[in-house]
Amino acid sequence: MRFLKFGLLALALLSAAACSQKKFYNYRGPEVTQVVVNKGERRLHLLHHNKVLESYDIGLGFAPRGHKVVEGDGKTPEGLYYIDRRNPNSKFHLSIGVSYPNPYDRATAQAMGKSPGGDIFIHGRGDNYPKGAPRDWTAGCIAVSDKQIRDIYSMVQDGTPIIITP
Repeated sequence: MRFLKFGLLALALLSAAACSQKKFYNYRGPEVTQVVVNKGERRLHLLHHNKVLESYDIGLGFAPRGHKVVEGDGKTPEGLYYIDRRNPNSKFHLSIGVSYPNPYDRATAQAMGKSPGGDIFIHGRGDNYPKGAPRDWTAGCIAVSDKQIRDIYSMVQDGTPIIITP
């Protein structure tokens, strides 16, 4: 009887571990050398040099036109940045950080007497995605589906350049 209980407990633990592993994938393809976001097309592309490996539909900040200037403007930044961190415990499933603000962004906001903001991520929807929300619903981040962020999270390494175009 004790062996049966032990066996059931071991099976339950293995099942739980297997479920938690589904959040992270192992990617074994070509290195992603840059991420390109075209805000106008609402597309994110993962590239290996000049070859597109994957492309995704995206959502942006709630006021997507133009470059992010100050905290709370609802805009997604434009320009050259890099992936600088990752959050496996994001409230938006998973997320990878964009290095906004850069020195130019800080100086621009400071000249206005304001904060440039920060915490710009590529992230999933998670449990906080509002039902029936518009396509552009974030505070300035780049949103994809939870499945897509699992792929992106596994493919894109910290230090990868990200170019965000109008």
